[in-house]
Amino acid sequence: MPPQKGPWSRNRRHSRANWSSYGFVAVVVVGAFFLALNWPLGTPSAVATAPLVEIAQPQSNSSTPNADDFSCDVDYVHDGDTLRCRDGTRVRLHAVAAREADGSCAPGHPCPAASAETATRELRRLADGKSINCRPTGRSYNRITAICWTPEGVEINCAMIESGAAVIWDRFNRQNPLCAA
Repeated sequence: MPPQKGPWSRNRRHSRANWSSYGFVAVVVVGAFFLALNWPLGTPSAVATAPLVEIAQPQSNSSTPNADDFSCDVDYVHDGDTLRCRDGTRVRLHAVAAREADGSCAPGHPCPAASAETATRELRRLADGKSINCRPTGRSYNRITAICWTPEGVEINCAMIESGAAVIWDRFNRQNPLCAA
């Protein structure tokens, strides 16, 4: 006569299988999340749903106008790489990394030697109160990432790098290079 299995042995085995399934599902969900977060985006509708990724667009970086270019009357400079236009548009300088307003550097971001005050002061000198022209390159945290020019034709992104107030962010610069005439 074969040994009889009690009611607990089946439930215990079934319970282990459920936990294994939950673990597998959790790994798949987390993997899908990170894959979606880093997936290369190329359509305008996808840009609005993925605010953490800057998107490269094949464009020249010259100050020659493009259809997507926009004018920004600079109302406020937040820090060394972010400003706000009078119409409320928030602009993040493409491929430029400056210290945060509190002087810190975000994990995984390039960290310049210049202080946050130095970078903010330099961006104010270049853009504050001026009507600048910008070429969008993508989106980041509900901001438009862009390459911008002063009314005199100075590329602000490049000027921030050349001044030493900020450093170039190679990952994004490879997509749409700065300092190109």
